[in-house]
Amino acid sequence: MAETRVRAFLDFEKPIAELEGKIEELRHLSDDGEISIVDEVERLQTRVDRQLGQTYSKLTPWQKVQVARHPDRPHCVDYVKGLITDFTPLAGDRGYAEDNAIIGGLGRFEGQSIIVIGQEKGNDTETRVKHNFGMARPEGYRKAQRLMHLADRFGLPVITFVDTAGAYPGIGAEERGQAQAIARSIEVCLELQVPIVSLVIGEGGSGGAIAIAAANCVLMLEHSVYSVISPEGCASILWRDGGHATDAANALKLTAQDLLQLGVIDEIISEPVGAAHRDGDAAIKAAGAAIRGCLAGLDGLDGPALHQQRRDKFLKMGHTTGL
Repeated sequence: MAETRVRAFLDFEKPIAELEGKIEELRHLSDDGEISIVDEVERLQTRVDRQLGQTYSKLTPWQKVQVARHPDRPHCVDYVKGLITDFTPLAGDRGYAEDNAIIGGLGRFEGQSIIVIGQEKGNDTETRVKHNFGMARPEGYRKAQRLMHLADRFGLPVITFVDTAGAYPGIGAEERGQAQAIARSIEVCLELQVPIVSLVIGEGGSGGAIAIAAANCVLMLEHSVYSVISPEGCASILWRDGGHATDAANALKLTAQDLLQLGVIDEIISEPVGAAHRDGDAAIKAAGAAIRGCLAGLDGLDGPALHQQRRDKFLKMGHTTGL
């Protein structure tokens, strides 16, 4: 018998949690067949839907960080399962080891052969430890480079899924050249002469994220975040106190809406009411449609044009005039 997973509620979702708790209680009461509570359940469900819409339409940057980290949010493996057919994982960097924080391989997206690369955080204690919470070591980024070179060699588009707090900062990772591996991975992204589409599905943290996100088309889910540093890390540097994470989140401009306005990303993908963790299938379907649109927009560009478009896109970021 499958284990029923208890839904996790964030702090600002407490009123919603109370309403859904009442609905669950009423549904249990109706099981005895003696009391009809359909009308009451429908009334409460309408209140839940309205409350969800109101709450998620005005999230603060810090609340968006919490949503992006929600344990029930679809992860890379869910997107691969939902969007990629005939997926064949390819492991190892051919130099040191396999890194489970980054998964990748060959597959088909809507019938088209592609290379897929993504960061996987895991969804329970066992898988989180296995995937190192999505924080890749140098061998993970070298594996990503190997797969990108493979895509370039055979003319295959690359789709990447970004979801990491950042690259792993351990001593062993630094000893094996973490900074160089990230820099080289960004360089390979920019050098590719095939289309590359990146989607931030949860948390995009620092160079660990951009290492696989220097793409022709960068997408973000509505409630995902993408930043040079985590709010906690920023707060510990600027205020010497991680308790200022909320202030840091406000200052970092890390939401999809901020980044679209700044020209860092190309498109925001709308999430279901109540965010992706409430309806993962709908979120994955919307992501697939956005990826399809990006690939269609890049179709017809030859290798040099794709390379130039990507180069121009990133060189324009942060450019100002009149100063």
